[in-house]
Formats: sequence, structure tokens, C-alpha cells
Amino acid sequence: MKVADIMTRNVVTVAPDATVGEAIAIMLKNRISGLPVMDRSGVVVGMVTEGDFLRRAETGTERHRPHWLEFLIGPGRLAAEYVSAHTRKVRDVMTHEVIGVEETAPLADVVETMEKNRIKRVPVFRAGTLVGIASRASLLQGLAAIAGAVKAPAAPEGDATLRQKILSEIDKQPWAPRTGINVVVRDGVVHLWGAVLDDRERQACRVLAENISGVRQVLDHLTWVEPMSGFVMPASDDIH
Repeated sequence: MKVADIMTRNVVTVAPDATVGEAIAIMLKNRISGLPVMDRSGVVVGMVTEGDFLRRAETGTERHRPHWLEFLIGPGRLAAEYVSAHTRKVRDVMTHEVIGVEETAPLADVVETMEKNRIKRVPVFRAGTLVGIASRASLLQGLAAIAGAVKAPAAPEGDATLRQKILSEIDKQPWAPRTGINVVVRDGVVHLWGAVLDDRERQACRVLAENISGVRQVLDHLTWVEPMSGFVMPASDDIH
């Protein structure tokens, strides 16, 4: 799936010479938390988000530091913070570095870009022209569409076949315990038995089994043994 498949196409933008109040009004009206900043020639010159308005003089949230710390920080940074807290123009608070993606980018690249740059949205371009915006909400909407399109499980297969599929899939996983795990299947219900040294392995085994076509239910009887203390924690399905 490409970013073009999930992005919002009708992008709401704001001009760099718009006021802070105008930008806030646009975000509230459209129920969005960020805006591309576009100049008169149609070029995206920045991004402004709700986070840019957290430190404002009007709300008394501008930064106040001890004098000794202000001395260490220096006048340049203090001046920049003053501008951000007191300016009336979007151009003074926006992020000037625009981190975007092409519309043909796969979703994996979009997620990696968001995580690497710690951002929640990216503008989407086609040959330099803004054609959309992808946000975390867009990704969730795409996931919802995929989940809704998943076909119903196929008719139950034989228990022996299901067991072999699960064991084969476990063998493929680099995280999976190679010994100590047993799988029992009866009437499409999978029972996981054995011991793991990391509780996350137990969860992963359950998810793996749940994703095998034909499995009706997974019951987790795995025991988690904490390797340092030897403390044993039974699975939730065995706690009554």
C-alpha cells in the first residue's frame, strides 16, 4: 500500500503571513492538529502544529528560567523563545524544515519518516506539488480499511494440519523458543503449553496462532519463568 492510498487529499493550508489566531481557528474548525504553510506561489514553506502554540504569553505559559540559566543559554535562544511566545504571525512560529514524502512512497517509509523525525504528519508531494497530507490518523484509517477487508476464516481444517502449520510458523520466527513449546489442537481450538523466558514471547506465540486460518480460539497455558529470579507466572487462561 502506498501513501497515496491513505492520504487526505483536500489539504487545508495557511499562509505564512496569517495571524496565530487565524491558524488556530482553522485547526479548530477542521479538527486537525497541524497545517502546511503555503506561500502565494503554492510552495510549502513550513509546517505549524498545535505544539507551536503551547508556549504563549497570552496563556502565561511562556518559558521562565532562573537568571543563571538564562546566562548559560545565551541571548540568541532567549530572543527566539520571546518571538515564539509573542509573535502574531505564523511565519515566526512555524517549523521551516519541511519533511515530506512522494505520493508513491510505501507506508513503511512514511512510518519510518514519522518515527525518525518525531512528527505526527507529513505533507505528500507529486513532483514538488502538494497533493495530500498523511497523518497518524490516516494510517489508522488505512489499517481499519484493511482489517475490514479481511476475509472470514476458511472452513476449519483438520486439527493435525492446523497444529503442523502453527509449529512450522513458530520455527520460522527468530524470537520463538526452539524448545519447551507444545501445541495441541482440538476442534479448531489451540492450546499452547510449555515455558518461555520472556513474557513477550508468550504474547507473540498467541498472536501467531490466532493468525492461522481455521483456528477458532487460542488458549494460552504457557508459563513465564523469570530467568533472574526463577519466579514462575502462570498464563491468564490458567488463573481462576
